[in-house]
Amino acid sequence: MAKRELLVENGEEVCRADFSPSFVFGVATSAYQIEGACSEGSRGASIWDSFSRAEGKIVDGSTGDVAVDHYHRYKEDVDLIYKFGFDAYRFSISWSRIFPDGLGTRVNDEGITFYNNLIDALLEKGIQPYVTLYHWDLPLHLHESIGGWLNKQIVRYFAIYADTCFAHFGDRVKNWITINEPLQTAVNGYDTGIFAPGRCEGSSAEPYLAAHHQILAHATAVSIYRSKYKDKQGGQIGLVLDCEWAEPNSDKIEDKSAAARRLDFQFGWYMCPLYYGDYPAVMRERIGDRLPKFSQEEKELLGNSLDFIGLNHYTSRFIAHVKKGSEESFFYRAQEMERIVEWEGGEKIGEKAASEWLYVVPWGIRKVLNYIAQTYSNLPIYVTENGMDDEENNNLPLHEILDDKLRVRYFKGYLAAVAQAIKDGADVRGYFAWSLLDNFEWAQGYTKRFGLVYVDYKNGLTRLPKSSAYWFSRFLKGGEKKSGKED
Repeated sequence: MAKRELLVENGEEVCRADFSPSFVFGVATSAYQIEGACSEGSRGASIWDSFSRAEGKIVDGSTGDVAVDHYHRYKEDVDLIYKFGFDAYRFSISWSRIFPDGLGTRVNDEGITFYNNLIDALLEKGIQPYVTLYHWDLPLHLHESIGGWLNKQIVRYFAIYADTCFAHFGDRVKNWITINEPLQTAVNGYDTGIFAPGRCEGSSAEPYLAAHHQILAHATAVSIYRSKYKDKQGGQIGLVLDCEWAEPNSDKIEDKSAAARRLDFQFGWYMCPLYYGDYPAVMRERIGDRLPKFSQEEKELLGNSLDFIGLNHYTSRFIAHVKKGSEESFFYRAQEMERIVEWEGGEKIGEKAASEWLYVVPWGIRKVLNYIAQTYSNLPIYVTENGMDDEENNNLPLHEILDDKLRVRYFKGYLAAVAQAIKDGADVRGYFAWSLLDNFEWAQGYTKRFGLVYVDYKNGLTRLPKSSAYWFSRFLKGGEKKSGKED
């Protein structure tokens, strides 16, 4: 295992001047997690509306029906973004607000109006919209009628939806993301079944088919944007992938190979087809016939279909080779690796956040950014999500909840590591903190809080900024760089 002192940063603090003046700082959210108003504005049902109502799927039995009511309170939320000094806001459009049945036969004018109003409110405050077209909330009708991402027809429906969004919003939106974290949809939606639509068919080909169609949907939407809109609108378009850093657990060749394999299964699954025309060789070898094949025409469509890559990164792991993993999911068994959260001496890899999977490991983001830069020709990168969660705790006094010291340490450490990756040569152009608001945290419901802003679920969804929001405000306004203790 690498020496601890060689990986852990020295604690030097970071300031706005460590980044170029053009570097973008923003906050991020997603539609189902914050909008609410699930049956208002002629919105159609999504797979998460259905999934969250199924018994036992959400830890606290909650839904996103109301969420944090961003649909009605977007002006207040835009004011918060402006108050803190962020340049940009990454949000997602709910497909079923634009096409309630997902099919593209009838545009919902009320949905268009809502997003027009949100975009205009942002621009009035000088905040640039970064818009994600798909953040997991597939129109339910598409799942029930054609099988959702398992059916190749979905590529055509996504293309119609994307084209409609470009046409209505692209005069003002200059930064587009096609799909958020397709791995989570493929694995958690169509393999482990812990996310909507909740499919879990053992060792079937479903996750690989869902991934395949998401890749083709992305490339098709990019092709439409470039052929019809880019020259006139002048924007850029990319894809967002999630990736933990995989650090070899030792200098053994087996562990180094396992760590490389882990990165190929996470990141290469999507990037290799888009960059090199096919899935990683190690996936072809281990997944076999379950992995679909791209036609020559499809390979040409995939080529060069990224203006940038978005990285969602939260944490890191040590990776060791194991001959036969114990995981139920074939996807994880095929990787023949173990994810380890302790240094050789037994100390945790970093401070633990609320979620069982999330440890504070700032050096990991520097490593993954450098890995992307070195593997994919220094493609422009935006860190499109980065953050940590606290446990919902009704026993703590409010002032303690709002004074989120660990989150402040998290952002300081990770931003310092991003600045270092830029010095290393990675072409990182922006950073989005996750999340603006506490919200519906998918299968964890409202038991986890990722927000810079506390939402009081029991008292009218009042927004209360946390210490981390005020820290960001000072940072963005050019607070002094210093070493030593946290604010």
